[in-house]
Amino acid sequence: MRVLVVGGTGFIGPHVVKALVGGGHEVAVLHRGNHPDVLPAGVHGIECADTSRAGRAGLLAALPQIRAFAPDVVVDMILMLERDAEIVIDAFAGHARRLVLVSSMDVYRAFGQVLGVESGPPGSLPITEDSPLRERLYPYRGESPRAADDPQHWRDDYDKIPVERVAFSRPELEAAVVRLPRVYGPGDAQRRLFSYVRPMADRRPLLLMDRALARWRWTRAYVENVAHAIALAATHERAAGRTYNVAEAETTSEATWVTSIGRVLGWSGRVVEAEAAALPEHLRFDGDASHDISVDGSRIRRELGYVEPVGWEDGIRRTAEWELANPLRADDALRAEYAAEDAAAALLR
Repeated sequence: MRVLVVGGTGFIGPHVVKALVGGGHEVAVLHRGNHPDVLPAGVHGIECADTSRAGRAGLLAALPQIRAFAPDVVVDMILMLERDAEIVIDAFAGHARRLVLVSSMDVYRAFGQVLGVESGPPGSLPITEDSPLRERLYPYRGESPRAADDPQHWRDDYDKIPVERVAFSRPELEAAVVRLPRVYGPGDAQRRLFSYVRPMADRRPLLLMDRALARWRWTRAYVENVAHAIALAATHERAAGRTYNVAEAETTSEATWVTSIGRVLGWSGRVVEAEAAALPEHLRFDGDASHDISVDGSRIRRELGYVEPVGWEDGIRRTAEWELANPLRADDALRAEYAAEDAAAALLR
């Protein structure tokens, strides 16, 4: 099978490419040339001026090369905007058989409640692929639009819900949607583990945590495991027309998860919960933690035979090694944070 990956040189993309190549598929990657070294040998690189969130002019310019490759499947890792989804559908309908859309669990109403853009009591858990979606679109759009030169301007029009709808709109291009949880691993630009593993490596005896965050649950998955799920959706016949959540088998509270990370890393300290008002600003949780994002990922396991190729402890170790080898903050900034945390801990005793 020939598979085109759009955005295959970022955080998750290289692992998707590796999984597809490992499965014996012929792969091409449409990219901007920023990280060509991450492409495995034998992968076709199609360089273009723009595959970014800002638009798809580069994809259209590269269509002759793409058509020459003649992909059976297109995996789009970075399809964020409805108008870009329409461009992609028009470009590949009648030329490819399947589009795999990498989506997000922020489509669910529960996530909108966490963000404060949806109201109402918590819904039933776990969240499945058929659970209610947000009613309010464009959840990151503020009261005033961002300036045109703001690097975050694209977020005003970001929403995976209309993107998913467009993906399923053309019968001549079958779609498969993969909704991702909180993804962690080496290369994570959001650095989801740094604020935990660095204090553990520094042998901090206490790790303070906002009580709301400590008790909140948000489903997670390791980057290579997520990539394996995306590759299955691209190549498994049964995935056509289906939507899949990717989730670890158990969704624990943040405090339980962090304590488990500490055990893997040999940390002898403990997590201490406190009210937000008693904590430094950088430790306060910004969201409504009364709505858990506890997601059921059994459909992809049942229908596509998904099993994580990387065990949980190995994934944590690999992530921690990368986080520590790539400091997020300078030492003086860390010392200032630690001082503020020590002051707060002293008042909690």
